Amino acid sequence: MTTEQQRMQDCIAAIASTADFHPGILIVHHIPSTTVAYMSRRGLQLLGITAEELQALGADYHQRFFNPEDAAEYAPKLWALVAQNDFEQVISFFQQVRTLESPDWSLYLSAARLLLRGDDGLPLLLLSNSCAIDPSSHIPLKVQRLVDENNFLRQHAATFASLTGREREVLRLLALGHSAPEIAKVLFISAQTAETHRRNIRQKLGAESAFELGQFARAFDLI
Repeated sequence: MTTEQQRMQDCIAAIASTADFHPGILIVHHIPSTTVAYMSRRGLQLLGITAEELQALGADYHQRFFNPEDAAEYAPKLWALVAQNDFEQVISFFQQVRTLESPDWSLYLSAARLLLRGDDGLPLLLLSNSCAIDPSSHIPLKVQRLVDENNFLRQHAATFASLTGREREVLRLLALGHSAPEIAKVLFISAQTAETHRRNIRQKLGAESAFELGQFARAFDLI
């Protein structure tokens, strides 16, 4: 066993010694291989898998248990954390996980930080702590709205990008409930020009209602 392997083994043993006392599920990720080096007992039970089976899955662990739509949101944050090699930084993110408790996705809040460097000075292990969000609380409803909004943003980013700067200004005012004559006064343009912008915006976004216009305005931080 190399010195690096021994340090890694000792680090994981230290985490495992207190893992069952933590409120969440502790996971140690081996960064170079993108595999799970350790998961606390509660996590293994929820997934219905042994530690040996989990390690044998390798990188396929993520595809098997996690919603891939979420990964598009948090994976860049994780890789940025690794690239910065900053052991003081902590990132947090939401994940939807498939567990034995429910056939549907269960929502978890996870926090992660780097745990150990290799002999080359590069990040070797990453530690995450994942806590289930109680579905009986009001938080999941708010979180789901954020998830839906992020999904909407990703799906319509190219469409929104087709709007000009002026059209985005008009969209913001439309979402706030202003009429074309009111928008004309605010932007110092004619009512006819304001109406033309309104018509073009609806056509470009494929929006038929004020609610749909509001969706775009909220998702892209216009209001």
